[in-house]
Amino acid sequence: MPRLTAGLFILNIMNILEIKGVSKSYASHLALDKVSLTVPAQSVYGLLGPNGAGKTSLIRIITQITAPDEGEILFAGKALKAEHINRMGYLPEERGLYKKMEVGEQALYLARLKGLSKADAMKRLKYWFEKFEIQSWWKKKVEELSKGMAQKVQFVTTVLHEPEFLILDEPFTGFDPINAELIKNELLELRSKGTTIVLSTHRMESVEELCSHIALINQSKVILEGSVRDIRKQNKSNTYEIQYSGNRIAFTHALWTGFELLDLKEDSDHNLAHVKILGSHSPNDLLSVLIPQVQVLGFRELIPSMGDVFIQKVNEASSEPVSV
Repeated sequence: MPRLTAGLFILNIMNILEIKGVSKSYASHLALDKVSLTVPAQSVYGLLGPNGAGKTSLIRIITQITAPDEGEILFAGKALKAEHINRMGYLPEERGLYKKMEVGEQALYLARLKGLSKADAMKRLKYWFEKFEIQSWWKKKVEELSKGMAQKVQFVTTVLHEPEFLILDEPFTGFDPINAELIKNELLELRSKGTTIVLSTHRMESVEELCSHIALINQSKVILEGSVRDIRKQNKSNTYEIQYSGNRIAFTHALWTGFELLDLKEDSDHNLAHVKILGSHSPNDLLSVLIPQVQVLGFRELIPSMGDVFIQKVNEASSEPVSV
């Protein structure tokens, strides 16, 4: 489908959203503490953090449901205003469809609220309902749908007006693996057409598959922000996985100076070891001491997943350990 003309402007700027020193309190609770982050245009930006970290408070401010106590937000280079709402799409974690309304009637109603004419809305709904193969749902009431079916309908109504900026809060909740993959592919297609996507999720596999950039919020503060590639590289521990065959004692003795054996597993075909390189030694140094002693079958650097980084950074900043 063709994109709205206004969306072309976004491709000409570097950052679609800039949040500068935003704070928000509710009674005695500090929800956001001088939060600053930058969302590059046409990125999939992961907004991560434990429950209660402040993610939802930040989303509510971006979508102008509430206002910050202090700080500044720029959208497409200009101060955030009410007029920007129609250039956004928002799928909240707690869904908001009217259970007694028919699916088609409700989808049309929500499309009109976003400023589409009835003719345009019907054209776009026809496109999406056919694409998702849900034409038979048009006359069904929402209460007749399963959670996953209702989620599909709400996703359609969220993207129907072709927003330039899309916020999705736990979008894969309620989906089986097949439909989760369907939505993932739709998000990638939207991004390729120019949409910027902010994805708030606890699913680290979604972050690995979709996100180019992330911000990690913990206890109301941003404790990590940047590109996924750079963050993973910055948090690597200089550890390598080595698959080899040969004498275990010879392998261990070769690591005597400059290397630390972290883990070693043996089976009938080959051995698998995790080795940390210490000091100024290099991967070539490690291979040079091993090759005379054993047959090296495989060698790769272990770079942490975003789940590993999430746990590490939150545990460093918290008194109580977390897991994902």
